[in-house]
Amino acid sequence: MNANVTVSVRGLLVAALVAMALVVAYLLGGSGGGTPAAQAADDGGTSAPAERPRLLTMTGTGEAGAVPDQLSFGLRVTLTRVDLDEALAAANASMSRVLRALDEYDVARSDVQTTGLSMTPVYAYHDYSPPTITGYRVSERASVLVKELAQGGKAVSAAVAAGGNAVRVGDIRLLVGDSDAVLEKARDAAVQEATAKAQQYAEASGQTLGDVVTLREVHARPLPSPYLQFGSAVAGRAAMDLSAVPIRAGRDKSAVTVRVVWELS
Repeated sequence: MNANVTVSVRGLLVAALVAMALVVAYLLGGSGGGTPAAQAADDGGTSAPAERPRLLTMTGTGEAGAVPDQLSFGLRVTLTRVDLDEALAAANASMSRVLRALDEYDVARSDVQTTGLSMTPVYAYHDYSPPTITGYRVSERASVLVKELAQGGKAVSAAVAAGGNAVRVGDIRLLVGDSDAVLEKARDAAVQEATAKAQQYAEASGQTLGDVVTLREVHARPLPSPYLQFGSAVAGRAAMDLSAVPIRAGRDKSAVTVRVVWELS
């Protein structure tokens, strides 16, 4: 009986020692960093995020100028007749004479645009009775473009001479025929200025200017339309004298501002 008990105790001791050895081996293996595959997985899961690109923002303003080479003006023909049909016919005839006179100054029919037509009754007012219609006033309005500035004053004078006192001229403006081309030059100059400044800052900081990320037009000022001040309307001899007045066009400017963002490398 005692021998059996002794053998059992020894077996238990051996089993306990084996178990302890296994535990120690497991603990030592875990502290060694695990298998290469596990280490690789851990390295991949804890990698640092990618570095954000460095950016440089710069603005540039460009200007371009042009000399006006065209002239535009407004025409108004106003006539009064007893009958409405007569007033319409008289106004149409007067406007037709004006347009025929403009043909001599290379004003095409496509350069004349009708801008308005009004027909208004004319009343006579009495002290002790209702007003009565005595006639009708018809007014036709049109805008005219003269594509050669040198012919502008002569064209205005010819229009008034053809229409007589029924014609009024106003809203005389100087224009640049190809204003879009001037604005394009201003855009090019704005981008060139922004690029030059960005290149200078990049070199000063020891970096290289990379690709353009964004380019935005911040502001654009188109060419103005100078207005010749002759009052609200010019008629008769005053308008005919425009042919003798030298028109100095001067020079108009267009400006554009852009904002450009580059990558730095």
